Amino acid sequence: MNINTFFDEMRTPTGSVRRLYQPFSEWLSGTDHAQLMQKSREAEMLFRRVGITFNVYGDEAGAERLIPFDVVPRILAATEWRVLSAGVIQRVTALNAFLNDLYHEQEIIKAGIVPASILENEMYRPEMQGVDVPGGIYAHIAGVDIVRTAENEFYVLEDNLRTPSGVSYMLEDRKMMMRLFPELFRRYAVAPVEHYPQVLLNNLRAVAQPGVYDPTVVLLTPGAYNSAYFEHAFLAQQMGIELVEGQDLFCKDNAVFMRTTEGPKRIDVIYRRIDDDFLDPQAFREDSMLGVPGLVSVYRNGGVSLANAIGTGVADDKSTYTFVPEMIRFYLGEEPILSNVPTYKLENAEDRSYVLDHLAELVVKEVQGSGGYGMLVGPASSKQQIEDFRARILAEPDNYIAQPTLALSTCPTLVEAGVAPRHVDLRPFVLSGKTVTLVPGGLCRVAMREGSLVVNSSQGGGTKDTWVLNGDAPC
Repeated sequence: MNINTFFDEMRTPTGSVRRLYQPFSEWLSGTDHAQLMQKSREAEMLFRRVGITFNVYGDEAGAERLIPFDVVPRILAATEWRVLSAGVIQRVTALNAFLNDLYHEQEIIKAGIVPASILENEMYRPEMQGVDVPGGIYAHIAGVDIVRTAENEFYVLEDNLRTPSGVSYMLEDRKMMMRLFPELFRRYAVAPVEHYPQVLLNNLRAVAQPGVYDPTVVLLTPGAYNSAYFEHAFLAQQMGIELVEGQDLFCKDNAVFMRTTEGPKRIDVIYRRIDDDFLDPQAFREDSMLGVPGLVSVYRNGGVSLANAIGTGVADDKSTYTFVPEMIRFYLGEEPILSNVPTYKLENAEDRSYVLDHLAELVVKEVQGSGGYGMLVGPASSKQQIEDFRARILAEPDNYIAQPTLALSTCPTLVEAGVAPRHVDLRPFVLSGKTVTLVPGGLCRVAMREGSLVVNSSQGGGTKDTWVLNGDAPC
């Protein structure tokens, strides 16, 4: 895996424009840069007006920020998408099978493929042991982070199975592009993404408990101070369901009810955007004011469905990630379509020794970290930062994994000086219900700073619209 070069999705090594981007390049050559910058400012104004902002945890100012939006789309051919979609569907199918097995017979542990120590992971929830969930589906909504390397190969960077966020940006970015550049859509046959909320709602209704024929679905949010609150409100509105907080719900007679002006209304499916720890103060954190007392008991007894299920976090832990290719072989009898990024587990003495000797070249992550926090990007770190991280690894080696510093592919991106390549990744959203599906697109994150490989919004990254073409060639 070459980390010294990168794959430019628009241009070949000789500088010529790839066929996929030729209609865009022709359009760009006839579009003034000042006009593009004005469109970018217009997009920012509209996003602020709509309220598409997020909070950065740990920011002492507590100010809401706007995620930078790039007006240059990322374009993927239909042939590329077929591989990506098949790969992430395969992966999520295996992860759901793993969770069902882990909380029941644990055959994969008995086979010696996954170590029994996984049961000591703090994301494993013994409260779920032996609990049957509708359809055996645990991760109803999954976000799989995909990167493209210098060799023009797609790899899975990580899996997000707890409360994956970002789909609202996929939808709003598309809406913004269609508003700002309708003429550009005439040059490409772009597959739609706007049906995602309806597909999500259908899947949520499909996982209601047996015997429920017209299920009532709600979205449970921690509240307005959560970093993804805009997305919670947006999705509830788009699906036509109620957005509720813990105080709006109560449990009685093995059921969950919503308080309404017309009296209690029974709830059948909860799309929860609250982490396990805060869901029920009677089962997890006693100090939680966000959850619903008694919810876990009702859930375990089949009185309500939760999406995603309690205990899914054990499957998206970065230490579990390394076993996913074997899960695919074990449960599906198939070879993985998409490969993992090579990963060093620092609990292993040999891996740890290598990583400590090469910290300046690697990316080191906390196994339960997210959002770009708790990580070291070796090539972009100072000697002092590297030494500080070395001490953290030596103190708790089991808490870290390491990976090569990937040369993420680049896409054309609007910057002050013109249009320039910037590094990107992609998070498709996989929905599991009666079937496993995804809409053609995803959250494309872009590192706005030149040379930066960190695409997380919490670390200054932006977003851009992803165009998956309906045909194998532009219009």
